[in-house]
Amino acid sequence: MTDTLRPVATSLPEATDSPQKLKRSIGVVGGTLLTLSCVTPASTLFVIVPDLFSSLGTATALCLAIGALLCIPVAFCYSELGTLIPSAGGEYAMVSTLAGRLSGWLAFVMSLLVVMIVPPVIAMGTADYLAPVVHLDPSWTGAGVMIAATLAGLLDLRANAWITGIFLVLEVIAAGVVAVLGFAHSHRGLGSLTSFQIAGEHAHVNPVTAMMVLSGLAIALFATQGFSTAVYLSEELENPRRNVARTVLATLAISSVVILVPVAAITLGAGDLTSLTAGNISTMVIAWSNSAVGTFVSLCVALAIINAGIVMVIQNSRVLFASARDKAWPSPVNNALSKLGRFGSPWVATLVVGVPGAFLCFVDLDTLYGVTGVAVTALYLLVAVAALLARRGHHGTRKAWRMPLWPAMPVLLIAFLVYILVEQEVSYLIWTGGITAAATLYWALYLRPRRHTRWLVSIPEDAQEI
Repeated sequence: MTDTLRPVATSLPEATDSPQKLKRSIGVVGGTLLTLSCVTPASTLFVIVPDLFSSLGTATALCLAIGALLCIPVAFCYSELGTLIPSAGGEYAMVSTLAGRLSGWLAFVMSLLVVMIVPPVIAMGTADYLAPVVHLDPSWTGAGVMIAATLAGLLDLRANAWITGIFLVLEVIAAGVVAVLGFAHSHRGLGSLTSFQIAGEHAHVNPVTAMMVLSGLAIALFATQGFSTAVYLSEELENPRRNVARTVLATLAISSVVILVPVAAITLGAGDLTSLTAGNISTMVIAWSNSAVGTFVSLCVALAIINAGIVMVIQNSRVLFASARDKAWPSPVNNALSKLGRFGSPWVATLVVGVPGAFLCFVDLDTLYGVTGVAVTALYLLVAVAALLARRGHHGTRKAWRMPLWPAMPVLLIAFLVYILVEQEVSYLIWTGGITAAATLYWALYLRPRRHTRWLVSIPEDAQEI
């Protein structure tokens, strides 16, 4: 973890013009709306949670609650580092500056792995929730969602904050409807939320063990990981030293409530264990009410998925824009990815993110949820290590939001994340490890020999002065 960087503006050796800058145009409210839309609580509830129901049954709510609690120290790390180093590069800028350039490069690869795979995987779920109105092919529907999200991502960020805000209201309403109906039709007591019960030939109840929870904890972490979007937007947030932390913490609190309350309601309200384990929430909603309500909820979920696609394309394009500005690629690629369009958005980077995402909708991505869970855990681990180093030297005297209980918070987080990693399936670890090895090879053969002209991670000048 040597070769760390000072947060100073970096000149571009191969360009005579100053690098283009993103425009500060949103406050806490707009940033929170965009960040919540990336967490997309409704699509998490309807797309990711059913997989947990199938493996954890009535313990799903407990697993998600533990995941949300574990995200608190993660959010503290993001809040401190995001205000100390407010860069559109997000994790990689923070880790590079504090823990070394190679560590930052690996953080970039892990974040890119997550943000490139997740949007098309979620987009493919749109067809299932449009089924009450029209039957569509999941791959073609997902591709259409990705193209629409890409076009929206080319617009001004303030306009996207309003678009995603409207969609977010609808998805929160849908989650609220599910919660009310589930609690109103409760079939079991609150004690079932802390027990393990799943449908089977001989259904029985067991106390929840640490191993049961850990089996789904990587997915639970993934379910609320979108709060990190606030860091990617830090170059476009007004007063980032204050607003990044507020946006991160507000997003985690709101998204946890929006996800956990309906999950608890579904657990209590499911008519039988078979229905709960199947995880077909739309069917349960219809059983609790009628088909019209079920259709409304399904359409809201479809909008939530589209909403998530828009925000994820926005987030991902900022990561690529920052990597080009910091010279991660050969010169022609850097010049293209750093171009800004008439609306102030990085239009080439947006297209590079969105168009391949449309093609990925035609690829079998079933196992990539597991790979993404490993990547998220590894990314959080690198951020926690950087947080341990955030108060060394001149970094300790810079103005920034500071987490409570430092360094205990990042130390405990590192220990827990390492344990989660070693408990994951070997195949997922091998896939992620192979990608990490390839990224390290690129670093060793291309970036490191050109250390004076490549991977020059920087913080925008106006961010340093705030």
